[in-house]
Order: sequence, then C-alpha cells, then structure tokens
Amino acid sequence: MGAKTSPEEPLPVRSVLQMVAQWIGRLGTIWVEGQITELTARGGTVFMTLRDPVANVSARVTCARTVYEASLPRPVDGARVVVHVKADFWVNRGSFAFTALEIRPVGVGELLARLERLRQVLAAEGLFNTDRKRRLPFLPGTVGLICGRDSAAERDVLENARRRWPAVRFKIEAVAVQGSFAVAEVSEALRKLDADREVDVIIVTRGGGSLEDLLPFSDESLVRAVAACRTPVVSAIGHEQDSPLLDLVADLRASTPTDAAKKVVPDVGEQLTLVRQLRDRGRRVVGGWLDREQHWLQSVRSRPSLSDPVRELDRRAEQVDALRDRSRRCLTGSLDRSADSLEHLRARLVALSPAATLERGYAIVQRPSGEVVRRAADLSPGNDLTLRLPDDRVSVTVTQTSP
Repeated sequence: MGAKTSPEEPLPVRSVLQMVAQWIGRLGTIWVEGQITELTARGGTVFMTLRDPVANVSARVTCARTVYEASLPRPVDGARVVVHVKADFWVNRGSFAFTALEIRPVGVGELLARLERLRQVLAAEGLFNTDRKRRLPFLPGTVGLICGRDSAAERDVLENARRRWPAVRFKIEAVAVQGSFAVAEVSEALRKLDADREVDVIIVTRGGGSLEDLLPFSDESLVRAVAACRTPVVSAIGHEQDSPLLDLVADLRASTPTDAAKKVVPDVGEQLTLVRQLRDRGRRVVGGWLDREQHWLQSVRSRPSLSDPVRELDRRAEQVDALRDRSRRCLTGSLDRSADSLEHLRARLVALSPAATLERGYAIVQRPSGEVVRRAADLSPGNDLTLRLPDDRVSVTVTQTSP
C-alpha cells in the first residue's frame, strides 16, 4: 500500500528510499543468468556488470573475492554465468545492485542442451520445414548483407561476389555479431533490409568463433524474425562445423562467407561459357534438323511423280485408255453372246408355240371359256366346244363320248 502524501504533507527523500529498500529487500535471494562484462577487482571485492543475453539491459553486481575465486573455472569477460544474488538498495546513495552469493559458469554441455530443447520446440512448429524455404533469385539486383563492422566476413562476401559478377550491388548493415547487443542489432538490420523492396536476398554472416560467440544466432527471437521474412535469407555463420539455429531456419545455409557469395551470385564467366555451350548445342541441333529435312526434300524431288509429273499423267492416261478399251470389248462380247442366246431361245419358243403345232396338222379343242381340253374323259354330251385350226375356228357340240 503506497504512503499517503500530499503537497502539504510530502515525504522526505530518506523515507522514500527506506521504503524502496524495504520493498526490494522482500525479493530475497534469486538465481539470475547473464553475461559478465566490465569485470574488475579492488581489494577484497569484485565488481562486474551482468548483461541480459538478448535485451540491452544490465545490472551491477558485487561479490566478495572469496566467492569469485570459489567459482571454477573463474569467470572472465564475456562468460555466461548463473549467479545466486541478493538484491540490495543503498539508501545513502539511492543506488541498486546485486550482491553475489555464488557464481556458476554455464558449461558448454548445458548450453548445448538448452539449444537442443529450443531446436525441438521450433522444429515442432514447422519453422525448419523444407517446404517453407524459398528459392534464391538467379541474379539478384541488390544483395542485403548483415555482418560485423570492418569484418573479414564482409570482405570475403564482397570480394568473391564482385569477382563473380562485377555489377552486383550491396546494401550493408554493419552490426554487433556477438555480445549482448548482437541479437537486437541483427534483428533490426534484418527488419530494415526485408522492408527494402530493392533487396532481393539477404546474407547474414560472421566468421568463426566459440559456442558462446555464436549464441546470438541461436536466439529464439532472431530465429523467428528470419522465419517471418518475405525476402530469402542465407545464413553464413562461422565455419563448416558450426551450426547455429539460424542455419536451420534460413532459406539456404552456406558453410562460410565465401560459400555464401558463390551461392548467391552466379559466376559471369561460367554463365558466358554455359551460354556458348547452349548456343553451340542449339546450332548443332538446328543444323542436324535442316540437313535431315534437306535430304528428305531431295529424295522426294527425285521421285518420278515430282521430277516429271507430265510423264506420270501420260502413264495414267494410257492406263485409263486401256481400261476403257478393255471395258468396251468385254461389254460388246457380252452383248453379242446375249443376242445369240436370245435368238436361240426365240427359235425354240417359235417351234414350241401353238401356231407351230397347228401348222403340223393338229387342232386345239377349247371350251367356250378358252380352257384347252386335254382328255376326252373331261367331256360330256351336250358340251359346246371350239376346234381351233391353223386358219379358222369350228364350233361343235358333243353328242357322245367313248372310252
């Protein structure tokens, strides 16, 4: 509960500072993790600054020399440590600091275990999946480069890239690549280059170093910032054996800064050689196709139907005439044979006709209806009949029939 004050009843500074000291005192002892900087020893007391590994915040820490020397190996500037501290507030000076009761260096094994746990969490979220990685542009117009100030990594990238393609352009963001400021500065440079629409690809690079030196490039916030970029990102951190988490989330991993330049910028000499090879191959393919077509055309033109088309027409005309004459002969012969057959048939019909029979002395007996009587048994007395002779007809009546 805050003290009741007013312009008429203010609290003196000593009272306010005593209240602050009481509130801080209730915090008790806690374990704090950070990175040691500004380490100095004076007499029996060791003074240091404990920086946050990610954010740009720090706190003063004091400890007895015996406490400092009891930590093995003894912490040095830049070391990651876990400190058991008690928060103190000095009323007389109005200042705050931690008093270290125990210091434990963070070992490599513990750091690796933490990184492995973080890697598993990020992998489960899909940040390392290959299907989310983007292809780099074949020839970037502008390359964004995040590197240390006046670093060898910067020179390696620039020299190798310009040797391969002299016209390539760079936008360079020089930042801290290790220490407590590295994560914040690299993340801000990444955001700035990603927002620049002229930048086609971003390279994040630094030279080799210890595991502690490369820890900023395994920071969770930086890894997530790279995953959220719209611009393809190339990671070129350390050497081949180094593998920060940034390598896993980047769209492409390069083993060294020089390797990053080779993977991002094509070699103009290699491309010109490739163009010449493709052009020669195209000429051979087109030339071979033209030769084959020319030979085919020549073989077609040498055929009689094309070399002397009139002769072929004459040959076809002769065939038509021969077939026409043959058809005429066949038709004429068929008609002649049919006429002979018809004459023979007519002669036979004449020979077998009733008139011919009457001419030979026979008569034809017919009923009035015209029916021919063929047997006497078919007649009865009183039947009227007609006798047909060659030149005349006689009507008779049957009076009697005999068997």
